[in-house]
Amino acid sequence: MIKFIDENKSEYGTQAICRVLPIAPSTYYRAKDLESCPDKRSLRSQHDDFYISEIRRIWQDSKCRYGTRRVWQQMNADGIHVARCTVERLMKHHSMQGVWRGKGKIITNSRDDQKRADDLVNRNFSARHPNQLWVADFTYIKTTSGWVYTAFIIDLFARAIVGWKVSNRMNTDMVMAALNQAIADRNHPKDVIHHSDRGVQYLSIRYTDKMTDSGVIASVGTTGDSYDNALAETVNGLYKTEVIDYLKQQWQGVNDVELAT
Repeated sequence: MIKFIDENKSEYGTQAICRVLPIAPSTYYRAKDLESCPDKRSLRSQHDDFYISEIRRIWQDSKCRYGTRRVWQQMNADGIHVARCTVERLMKHHSMQGVWRGKGKIITNSRDDQKRADDLVNRNFSARHPNQLWVADFTYIKTTSGWVYTAFIIDLFARAIVGWKVSNRMNTDMVMAALNQAIADRNHPKDVIHHSDRGVQYLSIRYTDKMTDSGVIASVGTTGDSYDNALAETVNGLYKTEVIDYLKQQWQGVNDVELAT
């Protein structure tokens, strides 16, 4: 939110943006003050900066194999005494995790407690013309600096990727960037159906408001159904096979994944 204000305040003004967004101007100015004077931050925040640098060092030295327990044990062995829950909190926040025995499973957060759009597709992944039906989803890539995520929007008619975004955060900004690209690339089409799963990113207020303002019709699948967004899953699989796995390189982070994509 702070970044959004920084990028748009020259056009709209800080006060005007804060009246629309759920943030007080004083909160914004406080965040900018702490950004320019890090010593004013809380002791916990300053300690977190030190701990995360050590956590990242140990995790990368292990070739991204260590999980919370082993990172915590190594920190104590190195004389850095920190609570295990702190290590767990920071690793989760920075998308660092160890290897799994067997095949790991990534589960994106979903919302079951809010009103959602109906499923207008019902597994009928076909289209008679461009901009009739788009499907949206994102996948994940493990890099030496943590997890990286790539969001796609695909036009069903031509099986074409019309919007995409690579990010190190699995948030609304990531999927919003892909949506904005698709809308601009297709010259602001009207009445196109946008189908996604129930990930919180796609059900966020900002995302759904953007679709409404752009004349895009929301369609949301059911929970826990792997076939409900099957075409997007197929594109994700091809992307992992033809780009991520095929190049057989150790990905460093967002920049090289974005370049390859």
